[in-house]
Amino acid sequence: MPNSWKEKYLLFQVRTRKDPEAFAKLYDLYVDRLYRFLSFKLANEEDARDLTSEVFLRSWQHIHDGNKLRTPVALFYRIARNLTADYYRSKQRAEVPLDLADEENRDLLKEAGTTPNITDRLDLDFKTRAALTALRGLKENYRELIVFRYLDELSTREIGEILGKTEVNVRVMLHRALRTLRTIMAKKS
Repeated sequence: MPNSWKEKYLLFQVRTRKDPEAFAKLYDLYVDRLYRFLSFKLANEEDARDLTSEVFLRSWQHIHDGNKLRTPVALFYRIARNLTADYYRSKQRAEVPLDLADEENRDLLKEAGTTPNITDRLDLDFKTRAALTALRGLKENYRELIVFRYLDELSTREIGEILGKTEVNVRVMLHRALRTLRTIMAKKS
């Protein structure tokens, strides 16, 4: 998780000095997280890459227009959510695929230097598919909350800033999302 003091310093540099190097460092801190977030929401890897780039272009413009913001993470995710909504409105698509996790799990295992035996691999694939199926059963706002909190490791304060909600509202919604997810997973097992 990025250091908030470092983040604030970089944001200060970008706002006051229009420093592209400081913005590049903010980019480095968040590009992977935003790409992962968008790839969960979009059917196409190329579209996820394009929208990730667009998030940073719009963020740069937003900051340079003198708009106030407390944390860049809230701005980045808010823009990403809006771009996703615009994308689906323009494409008139109905379903958001979440099938990228299988490939990610295999890549992580390769990087860790582990080669799972066939039983472990089948078990991992089964658990991943079960979790993805359960996530698909959630309402979009619940699914998004779980991704923000547990995949992107955002705090409830940061999630609140992204969604325009209080920390208490975020905690309550997250509790409900997890309870719903557990119910869905219990029915499937």
